Amino acid sequence: MADRLSALLQRFELRSQLVRGGALHEELAIPAQGQAGHLHLLGRGSVRLSGPQRQRRLIEEPTLLFVPRPWPHRLSPASPEGAELVTATVHFGADDENPLLPSLPALLSVPMAQLPGLETAQQLLLAEALAQRCGHAAVVHRLVEVLVIQLLRHAMAEGLVDMGVMAGLADVRLAKALSAVHAEPARGWTLQTMAAAAGMSRARFAAHFAQTVGVPPGDYLTGWRLGLARRLLRRGWPVKQVAAEVGYGSAGSFGRVFLQRVGRTPREWQRAAAVGADTRAA
Repeated sequence: MADRLSALLQRFELRSQLVRGGALHEELAIPAQGQAGHLHLLGRGSVRLSGPQRQRRLIEEPTLLFVPRPWPHRLSPASPEGAELVTATVHFGADDENPLLPSLPALLSVPMAQLPGLETAQQLLLAEALAQRCGHAAVVHRLVEVLVIQLLRHAMAEGLVDMGVMAGLADVRLAKALSAVHAEPARGWTLQTMAAAAGMSRARFAAHFAQTVGVPPGDYLTGWRLGLARRLLRRGWPVKQVAAEVGYGSAGSFGRVFLQRVGRTPREWQRAAAVGADTRAA
């Protein structure tokens, strides 16, 4: 099957930052704050993970734990010998910008034994987190990116997601339409052209898309375009240029859809986003 993830991932650059690495001998608490998720790599030993609603899990083998969104959780060593754990933040953008995030579970836990071929990346990440040599931040970022992408591949291949864009990308026919929409958001998409990309009739495509992804094709297309638009507005792009980039014939038509969906005009939203960015930087 053609590449299903790249067009989506290229629109929303993954950012990561090392939080900790090395031996874990006491509880590590991760609060739910900001917009970042977390990736944990358990290299040795065992840990207990606890989350909301009294969720508990014992992890006793090398494992990748991916928390794609802010989610309060705690990790503590399960034995006096401690554990070897690397933790990094992972940022894919806000939920209302990137449809990937709401389609993923709060926690993806995958033993490294189920991810063949990643032994080198695992060992490199463990080593870089400990040594912190020259350029280690860039190396850690790239290793985290590799591990996250492999986790997403695994989630699609193993059916670990049953709704949202990830479930759609795991579907052979829907993936063709979704990949095309992700790659060309400004194209004049209609139900007919999306169905044709999937090789399905309009009626079957519309029903299958809504059942799998959770929203009708037109709603997904609008949400995708507006998510991209918010990202560009946050970067300071002029409204007219944003409208053209995401497939609207005029700033006026874009503004009406944006106001209806978001509750503010694009310029109002852009000003508020700029104020929020200034506040966080202060």
